[in-house]
Amino acid sequence: MTSTARRAPWILARLAQAAVGVAAVTDVFRAVAVRDHYLHPTDGSSKESGLVSMVFVYLMTLAIVLFLVWLARSRREAQELSPEASLPSPGWMIGAWFIPGVNFVVPRRFVLDIGRASAADWDRKRDTTLVNFWWGAWLTHSLVLMVAVRAAPGSMALLVVAEALMIAAAVLLGLVIERITTSQTQPATSSEARISA
Repeated sequence: MTSTARRAPWILARLAQAAVGVAAVTDVFRAVAVRDHYLHPTDGSSKESGLVSMVFVYLMTLAIVLFLVWLARSRREAQELSPEASLPSPGWMIGAWFIPGVNFVVPRRFVLDIGRASAADWDRKRDTTLVNFWWGAWLTHSLVLMVAVRAAPGSMALLVVAEALMIAAAVLLGLVIERITTSQTQPATSSEARISA
């Protein structure tokens, strides 16, 4: 099945990885500019924080779109590689990211399901741990950010923790994307072996 390597979404993977990385770095600049404006409000700091925030929103939106397009394509590839695998429908796979509460649990499961269906050599411990670290970093970043905004706006300690978690989540997501995309280029094995892995 040599066509598997041609179908694997490498271009989408690279675009999603790059967009996620750029958005994460831009978020650091956004957080610093917003904190600066909060502590020393001036017209200049207002314009700067507004501009950096706007750029961040555009880049984050692009990163989300590219990641979801990559995820949908990877889901399709995983379904072709393991037709017996239980994978979410395309609509539910995308929609679950936008439903409050559901988006804290279900998308992680979908990424794991796609990974397992994509690779006979999916290492339950190593690969699942990679996905769990990414998901944990992302959720913890969101939690720290909420605390920082509500309970301690302007806190440098919370800013550093939140942004370190954002960078860690971006790096880990890049590794997750790499792992799944790589697994979809490997020579085909029986679908039973992929599902049982």
